[in-house]
Amino acid sequence: MRSSPQILLINPNTSRDTTDTMVAIARTCVPGDVAVQGATASRGPSVITTAQALAAAAAAVIEIGLRSASEVSGIVVGAFGDPGLEALRENLLIPVVGICEASMIEAAAGGRRFGVATTTPELAAAIEGRARDLKLLPQYAGIRLTPGHPLALMSDPVRLHEQLAKAVGRSFDEDHAQAVIIGGGPLGQAALSLADLFKQPIIAPIPAAMRRILAMMKADDV
Repeated sequence: MRSSPQILLINPNTSRDTTDTMVAIARTCVPGDVAVQGATASRGPSVITTAQALAAAAAAVIEIGLRSASEVSGIVVGAFGDPGLEALRENLLIPVVGICEASMIEAAAGGRRFGVATTTPELAAAIEGRARDLKLLPQYAGIRLTPGHPLALMSDPVRLHEQLAKAVGRSFDEDHAQAVIIGGGPLGQAALSLADLFKQPIIAPIPAAMRRILAMMKADDV
């Protein structure tokens, strides 16, 4: 293990502001001797809202990951759909984690029933697919979506918070979820603020991914 471990957080969309926000959150989740750096896709959408965009984002993730792997101790894929995750794992020796995978595993811990609250209806099938891939579908309570266009909602932080809170409440009350994931890298700040509104667990994907990657790096270092 390097004396100064570094984690690379790859943002599969092209928004540098989103990268900066995710990296800032990630840095609060690691010890002082672990560095977190961000990388932003150079092509594709500024926000991933469709299954087609999610699939297309894999190429940029793989390219960045392969190029940077020799310089870092672990990689986090920062889109809620984990594009390019499996390809990186097949080709790299360092730990690689996706924020969707990490948050679902954490939410399902102890056999909990879990749901997802998010803004992107066209990704609902892909999100359910990740639960299936992880063999967590029996515990998956389903997805609750905010109304309106995702980009318009994400440009209004107050309304975003309000609508996500309603979606979370429905997941707990109507779907009987025992934990709810806020589904999306760009929703990182909202995920943190929503945690204070509910007694039940709210899973923020970026912190979940950081906890998982740190555990994997520690295991590799033993």
